[in-house]
Amino acid sequence: MKEESRAKKLEKNDQARKRGKAADASTAAPARPTRNEAEDAVRVLLRWAGDDPTREGLLDTPARVVRAYEEFFEGYSHDPREILARTFAEVDGYDEMVVLKDIRFESYCEHHMVPIIGRAHVAYLPDRRVVGISKLARLVDAFAKRLQIQEKMTVQIADTLSEILQPKGVGVILEAAHQCITTRGIHKPGVQMVTSRMLGSFRDDPSTRREFLAIVGNSGGFNVPNT
Repeated sequence: MKEESRAKKLEKNDQARKRGKAADASTAAPARPTRNEAEDAVRVLLRWAGDDPTREGLLDTPARVVRAYEEFFEGYSHDPREILARTFAEVDGYDEMVVLKDIRFESYCEHHMVPIIGRAHVAYLPDRRVVGISKLARLVDAFAKRLQIQEKMTVQIADTLSEILQPKGVGVILEAAHQCITTRGIHKPGVQMVTSRMLGSFRDDPSTRREFLAIVGNSGGFNVPNT
């Protein structure tokens, strides 16, 4: 009886290991399609739209679309944390707010894969270290050039800046026009979405928050064109 019980236990453990391996395999990232497979997928969509991908005007469209996607979604190939890796400590005691406003970005709605076009305003209150201003714009692009929703993108920018630079506070505001509601669905042109995330002193200190909002307000207001 003991041997039989032991055999059943070993069998159950083996089955559990197999289930674990199957679960790991199911959650692993799928293999990236080849360029030819991606171009074939575009041809399928062209046929679905009702056109003929073999006609002269569409012959090179699949290749063009794949090249465009490489540019649209290049954020997946960039590590946002590495962008902020190099900082500078020689600031002669500068401890006031650093703001980079009106950073234009283009992203794509993860629900409909249509453009989100807007501006980002990024600010932080240094604590001994600052980062090159181009890195703030690169940080925005690293998250924008992916399939996104604006709320998540706002959090990602603010939290990454806070985690890596460890400033006294971070403020991020995104304002954008979403073509998923301007060119389809409810067709509401001119509608903008504004999201924000305030951390540290930007959340806790009303005067810091007001200063940031006043600086951003001087950029001409939250008016983002649809193009």
